[in-house]
Amino acid sequence: MPGFLLHAGATVICPHGGSATPIQPDSRVTVDGQPIATLSSGFVIAGCRLSGNARCQTAHFVTAANRVTANGQPVLLRDSESVCEPSGTPLVIVQTQTRVSAA
Repeated sequence: MPGFLLHAGATVICPHGGSATPIQPDSRVTVDGQPIATLSSGFVIAGCRLSGNARCQTAHFVTAANRVTANGQPVLLRDSESVCEPSGTPLVIVQTQTRVSAA
């Protein structure tokens, strides 16, 4: 199913309010002037309000586009699924660009 591409300027949070940003977005491909995120990007989370050792620190995506790649890596879409570490909860993609979609 097609979805909008996830880029570095997208608003992505953990379920506990922490802000997630891609560690290594693909700077060779941009949308709205922002590098896009791929399956290998990885995300770092800051400001998670979960207490104790289960506080979200990083996240990785487990699904991505089936047909579109950037530099050999599948691009992330608004409906891509992720897992936060160590809490095991998914990231929430609140807002992303709405000009470019992929399948």
